[in-house]
Amino acid sequence: MNTKVIELELKIFLMRNIMSSEALEDISKLIDRSLLKTQKYADFHKKNKYKYYTFCSLWPLEANKIYKKGNIYSIKIRTVHEELAEHFEEYLVNEYTDSMKALTINKRYLPKKHIGKIYNITPSIAKFEDGYWRENQSLETYERRIKDNIIKKYNDFFNTKIDEDFELFNMIKFENIKPISTKYKNISLLGDKMTLYITENEMAQEMAYFILGTGLLEMGSRGFGYCNYKWI
Repeated sequence: MNTKVIELELKIFLMRNIMSSEALEDISKLIDRSLLKTQKYADFHKKNKYKYYTFCSLWPLEANKIYKKGNIYSIKIRTVHEELAEHFEEYLVNEYTDSMKALTINKRYLPKKHIGKIYNITPSIAKFEDGYWRENQSLETYERRIKDNIIKKYNDFFNTKIDEDFELFNMIKFENIKPISTKYKNISLLGDKMTLYITENEMAQEMAYFILGTGLLEMGSRGFGYCNYKWI
């Protein structure tokens, strides 16, 4: 498949102080407002389906974990959906909420090179019915969820059904000892930061690249599971 990961760098002006634990939700509100500008993407936003985009938190980081009113920060949004990227280019600029105002946006395509590893910058979320996975699930179950999740997104996006008999990664390294808590809709979601060492087979490389545009595990369109990468 001809996957293209598009990266949009959005500059924003902060209208009030924001705690780092609340930043993803505030960015989500800004992006959601831009989606409501057309009927097509308002419907897209409201449907319970994969959204094929993800984003990171504000940059640069603040040492005291409070983003400052009056400062300008960057947000990177990634997607595999070219038409959606065009929508963001047109409608995100000059969008605003009570906490931030969008200023400028720039687009580039992530090069498709051999990926050695990917690692998530924002916590990844795996929603199990019995809560946070480490308390009730095995590592094997969690690793299977990672692979199953991206295959489902990929099949849905390309309207296909790929051969699932491949190894996506040969090692996983968790960067957190305790779960990472992030505020979302008046609750705290528990997630993880990890590094996946990607295997060299063609399908694993394709899936890893797709993860860069859609997020690792769930709630990518709320900013969770945004990954960076290291090429070989």
